[in-house]
Amino acid sequence: MLQLNTFSIVGYDPEEQAWGVAVASKFLAAASVVSWAQADAGAVATQAFAKVSFGPNGLKMLADGMKADEVLAKLLAEDDGEADRQVGIVDKYGNAAAHTGADCFAWAGHRIGQGYTCQGNILTGGETLEAMATTFENTKGELSDRLVAALLAGDTIGGDKRGKQAAGVIVVRPQGGYGGDNDRYLDLRVDDDPDPVNKLQAMLKLHHLYFGSTPESDLLPLDENIIQELQTVLTKLEYYNGDVNGAWDDGSRDAFWAFCGNDNLEERADITYEGDKIDPVVLDYIRDRYADT
Repeated sequence: MLQLNTFSIVGYDPEEQAWGVAVASKFLAAASVVSWAQADAGAVATQAFAKVSFGPNGLKMLADGMKADEVLAKLLAEDDGEADRQVGIVDKYGNAAAHTGADCFAWAGHRIGQGYTCQGNILTGGETLEAMATTFENTKGELSDRLVAALLAGDTIGGDKRGKQAAGVIVVRPQGGYGGDNDRYLDLRVDDDPDPVNKLQAMLKLHHLYFGSTPESDLLPLDENIIQELQTVLTKLEYYNGDVNGAWDDGSRDAFWAFCGNDNLEERADITYEGDKIDPVVLDYIRDRYADT
């Protein structure tokens, strides 16, 4: 069995009611092995000589109301290989617990804080976890941003001493997934890349673009200048064949909706037409990507 040389962070955000895991490793598709999370239960990272069943079994116990330290103790008590394991757990209440087995390859250790735990093995040194913890505690934004920022801090200062290959982040919320009938708010993975953590951060920005939301108070009125700007771009992209006249008529709306469908912007475009306003994130996206078309 291969050692899963890894650094990860498991975290909880009480305001979002969100739980998640971010992980990086010189191991193909590491997140598919390491990361487990369930809304209203908690999150688990299982690594080193990873025992994958710690993920689903741990989540079941967490969902039943057991605290993180109780779940960790039970998992380890039933495992003959606990000296080779590394595990991080956060429960539904934000309690964190972690284990680094005595036989994990150096450098190995963990750092527990309020609502999170960082753990890693075969690292360049303890500075990786210190950077992750400090960054997580001091970064603003939603849980996914804080987790990936922590991962990037660890990767920048040290990380896996064997190199880089894969990274991933998963965040769950009650009814937080696409369509609202599941808890998977996001599950982004870079399975094989020379710079996986930076790639993961770029993917997270795309997730915010496609699936984020802007407060209605921040929507921009579609004035004549913005409408002409949109009509010009939509004409160049062959969605619109009317006059560039600054009038937001049915032809302009239909062309814009077709464009949003092609560029996967429907989640943000759903609120675009309320009072003839536009999401500034969508407008910035159009300007950045298509202004010189």
